[in-house]
Amino acid sequence: MIRQLEMLLALAKEQHFGHAAERLGVTQPTLSSGIKQLEEQLGVKLVQRGSRYGGLTPEGQRALTWARQIVGDTRRLRDEMRAVREGLSGHLRLAVIPTALTWAARLTTGFAEAHPNVSFTVLSRSSVEILDMLENLDADAGISYLDNEPLGRVTQAPLYREHYALVCRPDHPLAERGHVAWSDMGETGLCLLTPDMQNRRIINRNFMEAGVTPRARIESTSTIVLTAAVINGGQATILPSEHAAFLAQGHDLTVVPIDETRGAPAVGLLAPYQEPQTPVLAALFRAAGRIATGESLQAT
Repeated sequence: MIRQLEMLLALAKEQHFGHAAERLGVTQPTLSSGIKQLEEQLGVKLVQRGSRYGGLTPEGQRALTWARQIVGDTRRLRDEMRAVREGLSGHLRLAVIPTALTWAARLTTGFAEAHPNVSFTVLSRSSVEILDMLENLDADAGISYLDNEPLGRVTQAPLYREHYALVCRPDHPLAERGHVAWSDMGETGLCLLTPDMQNRRIINRNFMEAGVTPRARIESTSTIVLTAAVINGGQATILPSEHAAFLAQGHDLTVVPIDETRGAPAVGLLAPYQEPQTPVLAALFRAAGRIATGESLQAT
């Protein structure tokens, strides 16, 4: 039944039999047969069928909630038993907002060095996508904003607070300033993250409170694209200070701090709420706490 519940999860996510089968690495007839067997075992119809996938029935939606819980618990049980046999080991999928990728690298490389049997896949995603991936078991943990938009039922550990800076070329009119205000940048051509990113919504809110509208000439989901546009096109961008300093290394760029007019947003590690946590996730949260206080990860 666990495998059949995984099929239901994949079908609900992909909303297409062929795509769900491909996701699971099985044939479409195998997927269809598995869903039918699950319906027979539960005694209800789970999926609306026609010439194509027609969505889940009300019973299917309820079963989906249970499927997430049961499959998640099963994976945690396997992780727990593997830790008993082998110590900390396994593979973690970490979904991260673009502006926190340097912190993700710090956390994962330090953790992997301390625990060589643990590996990671790090995926750059928006804050909304991260929560969706956690709910659908497509990610084991995430790094995202903690205090700007609802998170749901998650475990969280703060990593840092996000302070902002203007990144521009030395010949930019604002480059020689020791610091700038949000109101100073109303006429500045900017490269910014796309509006679906929570970072962009935070930046827009700062501009709105300063009484100006940002002039976004280039938008991207990648901070590397934004920085390259500054280097090549004379635009400017706004990034978290530490992220800006990292991307500006080796380039003829100036990083100008922006005056804070509101509390700096908190960014941290997230995972679906669960008791108990798997040994690997519990250790990862301890590592996040150590990074937040500047400690070494060797004792995680």
